[in-house]
Amino acid sequence: MGREIEIKLQVNDAQEIRAALRRMGARLALRGAKRVHEWNTLFDTADQDLRRLGQLLRIRIETPDGRSLRQPKNAARPALLTFKGPDARTRANAGESRAQRHKVREEVELRVENAATLAQIFERLGMPAAVRYEKYRTTFRLPGSQPWAKGLLIELDETPIGTFLELEGPSKAIDRAAKDLGFSKKDYILKNYLQLNAEECQRCGLEPGDMLFRKKK
Repeated sequence: MGREIEIKLQVNDAQEIRAALRRMGARLALRGAKRVHEWNTLFDTADQDLRRLGQLLRIRIETPDGRSLRQPKNAARPALLTFKGPDARTRANAGESRAQRHKVREEVELRVENAATLAQIFERLGMPAAVRYEKYRTTFRLPGSQPWAKGLLIELDETPIGTFLELEGPSKAIDRAAKDLGFSKKDYILKNYLQLNAEECQRCGLEPGDMLFRKKK
């Protein structure tokens, strides 16, 4: 069983954050790709059983060159299948301060060859596509000369509702990196993008739905 520990941070000035990352010695984690476009599709039952259980089933198609994938359905392309759910160790230690300060989830991932075929299987099992969202992600790592940052991923996400940093890895490394980037613990966001999108839609008087970039005319 995999375990994901992460936080989000809202970014007001992406250029300033990129400059701060350079000062920290951060390097691109993916060779030959400065930015990756993600097309994410979540699957659930008509009664949203997975959501009620705090679970997530997602197909993610990644385009390494950063070009957007303008398709309303999953393409016949390789993809990343992800399941997320409540973490058993976090539930057993509900009073642990770190568990409250960071988002901790069970995470299981698998590379698949054909996203479209997998989507058909989910639909036949009564779990059609429930919601879609997209974003551009640039992933950084800190150099090996900073051993405290081992296992830490710093991900800059450009989304239709704003720009965010996702820090994923050991709890202590998350806290130190956030502090070095000028954030405090009160800035930590533990909500997922669908929750943040729903809040943004509510502020704008819109019905929550897919989180997609507007098509250019």
